[in-house]
Amino acid sequence: MIGRRANRIGCRLRTRGVEVTVAPSRRRTPASEVVRGARPRTRAGGWWALALWIAVIVAARIVLVDLVYSGAHLRIPFPPLDAALDWRPGLALLLPIALAVLLVARAGTFATRASWRVLLVGATAVAAAWAVALAVLDGASGLVGSVTLKNEYLPDVGKVGAPLDFLGDFTSRIAEYRIHVQGHPPGYLLFVSLLDRLGVAQPSVVAGIEILGGALAVPAVLLAVREVAGEARARAAWPFVAAAPLAIWVATSADALYAGVGAWAVTLVILATGRDDRRGDVLAIGGGLLFGLLAFLSYGLVLLASIPLVVAWSRHRVRPLALAAIGAATVFAAFALAGFWWFAGLAATRARYHAGVASRRPFDVFVLVNAACLAIATGPAIAVALARMRDRRLWTLVGGALVAIGIATVSGMSKGEVERIWLPFSIWLLPAGAVLAMRRRASGWLALQLAFAIGVQTLVRSPW
Repeated sequence: MIGRRANRIGCRLRTRGVEVTVAPSRRRTPASEVVRGARPRTRAGGWWALALWIAVIVAARIVLVDLVYSGAHLRIPFPPLDAALDWRPGLALLLPIALAVLLVARAGTFATRASWRVLLVGATAVAAAWAVALAVLDGASGLVGSVTLKNEYLPDVGKVGAPLDFLGDFTSRIAEYRIHVQGHPPGYLLFVSLLDRLGVAQPSVVAGIEILGGALAVPAVLLAVREVAGEARARAAWPFVAAAPLAIWVATSADALYAGVGAWAVTLVILATGRDDRRGDVLAIGGGLLFGLLAFLSYGLVLLASIPLVVAWSRHRVRPLALAAIGAATVFAAFALAGFWWFAGLAATRARYHAGVASRRPFDVFVLVNAACLAIATGPAIAVALARMRDRRLWTLVGGALVAIGIATVSGMSKGEVERIWLPFSIWLLPAGAVLAMRRRASGWLALQLAFAIGVQTLVRSPW
């Protein structure tokens, strides 16, 4: 009788009628567990964090404006953002406003009632829709205009030629390419040239791929949150992850695609740390391969490895890291055999970086500016959420991202424009929103996030 009842609820008896061990269940988390039973232990405060968030942004603007007035040529049109002041309210605002109202009204219900798979699909769709809704404030050019900028990848497609020759000569000819190509490994330009060979390298296609890449980062982050902190946290976090202010730079920039690749690389390795079987090994190698590809899209994104490293350390799991390293090394070896040595490319890019505008951007000033850009991209609610977060499991994800951001700052290779460049890092701070979503004023914080994003997009015009 007891054994049959235990089996019905997913349990297994170790000692007949005495000791019961609960086996993992794959059922959908019920609404009561998400809304009530899994409330995180937080403090009611955090308002100081909102004040600090405002102070950092204001201070960065004051310092940069003062530098510009003193004659510094920093190429930051609207400090601290790489954008131009262009207040442009209009009927196009109705689309993001309508989406924002719908999210505030229904995000909580969707979190508790949707199945897990439906939640992931819905979050991905919302992420893409939110990015597009913000971008179309500038019409069609808001979606595809950045792809055709003179310093972007598409204008350099004609210089690629034979792939092996391109890779072999990339480092020695780096000065011949556009600024964004000079600042990155050859992987993305090689990918765009492949699209060109297939006859589909139109701006609309490239923009669509970049937006899709950014949107697909969302389910990867939610899966990682579920693996590390539980499904209740992931469900609570979903609207903050899917509809953050950083969506302004998802549509459209290549960094959005990098964010998608990076998010899945991180998540696959994290999932592998929770398994001790053949499937776990496959996940680890797959994550490593993606990390290898990521390294040839942007040099600095190797720092994303800090997130699975922190998780693996907390779980005392070394094997997934070793297998991931083997997968990444395979990609490095393939590119080396094709003629491109990653470290030589990094040295060449570093030289070009310091020969450009970076040499005129003071390191200490741009530490503050980077913090301000990160604050704008993640939004005011996340600043408060980080101050209130006490969940150690969530901190393994968020803390790993902060470690990566800290190293990127100290390296001196990130001086401004990080609202776009740090997309692959900043998206990992957004799960902190779960601690707000599981409180009574959740809709208010979400509304603040969405209103802030609309306000920023309406106030300034970003080239991306």
